Amino acid sequence: MPEKVAIIGSGNWGSAIARIVGSNCERHADFDTTVNMWVFEEQIDGKNLTEIINETHENVKYLPGIKLPTNIVAEPNLEKAVKDATLLIFVLPHQFLPRTVPNMKGSYAPNARGISLIKGIEFVDNKPMLISDLIKKEMSGMDISVLMGANVANEVAQDQFCESTVGARDMASGAVWQKLFNAETFRVNVVNDVPGVELCGALKNVVAIGAGFCDGLGYGGNTKAAIIRIGLEEMQIFCNTFYQGVPNHTFFESCGVADLITTCFGGRNRKCAEEFAKHKGAKSWDTIEQEMLNGQKLQGTITASDVMTCITAAKCVDKFPLFAKIYRIAYEGVAVEDIVKLGEAAEHTHVANP
Repeated sequence: MPEKVAIIGSGNWGSAIARIVGSNCERHADFDTTVNMWVFEEQIDGKNLTEIINETHENVKYLPGIKLPTNIVAEPNLEKAVKDATLLIFVLPHQFLPRTVPNMKGSYAPNARGISLIKGIEFVDNKPMLISDLIKKEMSGMDISVLMGANVANEVAQDQFCESTVGARDMASGAVWQKLFNAETFRVNVVNDVPGVELCGALKNVVAIGAGFCDGLGYGGNTKAAIIRIGLEEMQIFCNTFYQGVPNHTFFESCGVADLITTCFGGRNRKCAEEFAKHKGAKSWDTIEQEMLNGQKLQGTITASDVMTCITAAKCVDKFPLFAKIYRIAYEGVAVEDIVKLGEAAEHTHVANP
């Protein structure tokens, strides 16, 4: 029996990935041709968004001007959307998971597997909890992989070449996800590492806030490059502090350095942080989000706050001068110009193996 795919979420990224998934389900016999995409129902000029998508094959609110494959079916009822699905793609803001996931229990196939495209972290008892683990817990132990990478949604939707990384605990599942997502313009690699891949996808949004501060202040390439390098180092330290066994090569995959670079030069976190810096913090994050994101959510500031709570509880704030400074600028009124005041570099050197 072919795998039946359901997409849970239909925002900018969800709609962009639906193009690839829909096309691959049409051309691979391993997958059922019809792909249901759960859409949170909204009214657009007096008409249901799901009706517009199914009639015009375009998500006119979140991905305007881009056609979706005709086998992508917008469905406002979550239970119907995931009915008998064996492959579940989670691609919605992580804040919405607690009230979304319980509504699908018992509808999907008993042997279903899932994959999270959600960039964020949850925290329990002041410790990080992977979104994939949260989903796994809510879905009664379902095998959950992750897909992260340098994937600005609009560029993916325009078929501009990029790469992405599947992090899987079960490499057999990883191979299935690779086949579902891999395309000529969307090159997918699989690694046996869920925590590293997923944490990179969340933490890079914090670094992008710092990069946006630099842009808003008019700083040049040297400064921004330094912020990105320090950010990558702190991402690696965070992963190794809270999770064991994260391999170094993960940070050189698309989910690592590539995603960090593209997010620090494009994307909504950088853009909103630039606006915040231009107004010297006088314009609130809520106002910036409402004015600039067309209903989307800003992830970087939320993650920065959660990371600060986590490293404070673990008594290791001194290991993360950049993460801490980004938080204090964003939430505590510290001057934006202080983004470059990180103290002296730690006294350590890297010696090549003989």
